[in-house]
Amino acid sequence: MNDVGDAITLAFRDEWSRVVAGLTRRYGDLDLAEEGAAEAFATAVARWPADGVPPNPGAWLTITANRKVIDRLRRENQRDAKHQEALIVTDHTPGETIGAVDDDRLRLIFTCCHPALAMESRVALTLRMIGGLTMPEIARAFLVSEATMGRRITRAKAKIKAARIPYRMPSAEDLPSRLSGVLAALFLIFNEGYLATGAGEDPVRVELTGEAIRLTRLVHALLPEDGEAAGLLALMLLTDARRTARISLDGELIPLDEQDRGTWDPALIAEGHRLVRERLAAAAAGEVPGRYQILAAIAAVHTSARDIRHTDWSQVLALYDQLVNVDPSPIVALNRAIAVAEVEGPEAALVIVDRLAGELSGYHALHATRAELLRRLGRSHDAFAEYDVAIALAGNVAETAHLRRRRDQLR
Repeated sequence: MNDVGDAITLAFRDEWSRVVAGLTRRYGDLDLAEEGAAEAFATAVARWPADGVPPNPGAWLTITANRKVIDRLRRENQRDAKHQEALIVTDHTPGETIGAVDDDRLRLIFTCCHPALAMESRVALTLRMIGGLTMPEIARAFLVSEATMGRRITRAKAKIKAARIPYRMPSAEDLPSRLSGVLAALFLIFNEGYLATGAGEDPVRVELTGEAIRLTRLVHALLPEDGEAAGLLALMLLTDARRTARISLDGELIPLDEQDRGTWDPALIAEGHRLVRERLAAAAAGEVPGRYQILAAIAAVHTSARDIRHTDWSQVLALYDQLVNVDPSPIVALNRAIAVAEVEGPEAALVIVDRLAGELSGYHALHATRAELLRRLGRSHDAFAEYDVAIALAGNVAETAHLRRRRDQLR
């Protein structure tokens, strides 16, 4: 037997009882625990020969088994909700067809994004009912508390009931008025998959990123002349192209400047760049680019550079200056500060980040960015404290591991 086979055999012998016992204590169901453990060992058999044996096989199996149980419970919990959803979206009155939209899930997303609802409400409702995201995940996506998001969704449902808004499949003429909500929902679904925030989740949830890309492809095919649909698809492709380079074998997030660019997916990058070039041509003809088109252009700059040293940061900063005019949100300002640090230096960027501290005090990325800037300025003690705050707020296990390593390097 090879080394990997020996490792799996030893792990099964030594860890099976412990993993099952831990899951049984946590969930109170021996059968469920054994199913989760069995799925974890099956995953090890499939992945370890290709990925290598993890440094701590027991911990890997425990985490994987727990995720398998959570996935099973989520599917079971959603089963009744899906039945209710099917009843909600059924309108027995005659209605117009939706034309080219023959995908069931995309039809439901367009249906939920009713223009009578506030944008945040329609997106949140879509994420909950169709996207399958949990309430904590949705709340983190909007940077609000779980209670606040729960109230928003409750109010949205109440408005639907009070105003008798029909869950009727929209006509082709209705699609443009609902598109912004649909794209926002797909963007947030992709983001949750790209950097999962749920406890016990894999750092990257491929089932979410893959489904978001699939649905965005359908939207782009449905509305090929819409620049934002094309821009969002390009952004997703250029981001997903780096997926295999983003997580180390030890389960740690690898930042952009440390990634092996030779492992990026060239086909996805080529497709994303083609879409960006098409949108740039449209902009040259007088079309004003929107949020997703500008974000895609930024991603194209990063994926065009041979390595981090060849990144055209001046162009990135110019694109962020353009994006601020379209989307003057604190998140955009924070991301722009990273580009400012590369063009004007960390001190200028820190001034911007400090101005955002009040609005983004509970956002881990603000503290992680501030920690990196303080580190570059030689303020190690202050940087250490900022890393601690970022670690406490971060929900992604791979990102937390990266932040801990960066913090501990300062000791």
